[in-house]
This record gives sequence, structure tokens and C-alpha cells, in this order.
Amino acid sequence: MTSTRSASLFALALLAPAILYILAIVAYPLFDTVVLSFTNAALRPAYDFVGWANYERIFGAGNFTEVIIRTFVWTFASVSLKMIIGMFGAVLLNASIPGQTLFRILTMPPWIVPMAIGIFMWGWMYNGQFGMLSGLLQNFGLIAGPFPFLAYGSSAFWATVVTDVWIGVPMVTIYFLASMQSIPKDLHEAAWTDGAGRLYRFRRITLPLMVPAIMTMSLLSLIATFNSFDIIWILTQGGPSNQTTTMIIDTYKTAIGSYRYGEGAARAVVICIFVSIFCIVYFRAVRKLSQGEVK
Repeated sequence: MTSTRSASLFALALLAPAILYILAIVAYPLFDTVVLSFTNAALRPAYDFVGWANYERIFGAGNFTEVIIRTFVWTFASVSLKMIIGMFGAVLLNASIPGQTLFRILTMPPWIVPMAIGIFMWGWMYNGQFGMLSGLLQNFGLIAGPFPFLAYGSSAFWATVVTDVWIGVPMVTIYFLASMQSIPKDLHEAAWTDGAGRLYRFRRITLPLMVPAIMTMSLLSLIATFNSFDIIWILTQGGPSNQTTTMIIDTYKTAIGSYRYGEGAARAVVICIFVSIFCIVYFRAVRKLSQGEVK
């Protein structure tokens, strides 16, 4: 009993720094945000408890529903393109071709370049007067005159998606490449000996063994994209006419731009709930995979 109790106390002592870190950095700020969401906190030093008023105001406004839908469309489009392009890039980088190392190095710049610099670069490219994209379209005769991509809601929305994909694809590609290289070569060689083609081997061997890696990267990319702030804010600041305003941009505008901290905290809690739902669905899917329920 004494030995067991000493081992338990020793284990708790080792865990204590991590527990204190989680309580100080994660649990307390989250708890404080939830409490703040039930108040009318603003610039004034004193504030009152208002119950569910902030949440009623959020979901009572029709524009917030549009913001939620826009956020899901933006996230789904961006993550889907990252997964598809990243998988295609990983397959190419995994092929035995001359200059393989050079191609792998050239994949990294979008990820290595500071995000703000890369976004500013894309902002210049989207410019209608002297941007490269508008100039190329004019040279090929696809448009009659300068086209400012960030001046119209639809084009600005997809411009932010393209920029986010450009930044996120290298990480997805390298992650998928590492997963491919961990697959035993004996499986591919045995299938090749039996006459299986490349597409068949990819569909029957590579993809099934990469499912855990795909799900993990999908979740990480989904959380990062859902909470992405820098790209949209630097390019459009949520405009034009709020057509690129996602939930994180809307929260920033409410809490920091309008100084409605209580309502901004409520919006942050809503974001946390959505992300938590994503994580719960993910972990259930992983558990089913580990138990062999998904074929």
C-alpha cells in the first residue's frame, strides 16, 4: 500500500506542472470568456449580468446566420482543396523522378514565407490596375479591362480561399508524403507482382493505410481554417459589404472594433462549440476505425 501510494503521489507530482499549465493557459481563459459572454461588458469599467441576452441578440440577427453559412462554405472549400491538392502533390513527390529533392524543397516556400508577407503578395496580385492576374487575363483576351478581384463579393471570397489553400497545401503535402513513405514497400511490390496497376495499388493499398493520416490532417486543417483570421483581414477586412466576413472576423469586429466585449465573448463561445463538435465527430470516427467498424 505504501509503495502504491508513493508511486501515485510521484505520478501526480510529475503531472502537476502540466495540470497547472492547462488550468492557467486554457481552462481559466475559457471559463472567463464564458462568464463574460453573459454580461454587457464594454469600455466602461463596470458591467452587469444580462443572462442569455447576448446569445439571443446574436441568433436573432439574420446576418449571423449568413456569417455561419459563409464560414462553413469557406472552410469546406478551402480544406477540400488542400486535401485534394496535397494528396496529388504527395503522390508526385513520392515518385522516383530526377530532381526529387529539389521539387520537395520548392514545395516549402508558401509555408516558410511569413504569412503576412505572402498575403500582401497575393493582395498585389489581385489588384486590378497593376496586379499580375488581371494583366494575364487581359493579355489572353479573357477580360476587356482591369478586374479588381477584391472589389466584388464573389471574387473576393474565392480569392481568400485561393490564398488560404496556397498557404496550407505545403503542410498537407509533406504530411501525406511522410505517411506514404511509412507504408511498407513489400505490399506494393507484392501487388505489382500480381499484376496490379498503379491506380489499383493506390486505391487498394495507399489510401486505406493513409486514412488515419488523412483524418488527422483534415481535422487540424479544419480547425486552423475555421479560425483563420490573418488571410481575410489583411486582404479584405471582411469586405466588400461583409461578403468575406467569417465567424472569427465577425467576432473581432464585434469585440475589438465595436468594443462590445460581452457580445464578442458570446460569439467566441459559439465558435468554440462548433470546433468542439468537429473534434467529437473526429474522435468518434477514429475510434470506429481503430475498432475496425469502418471498412
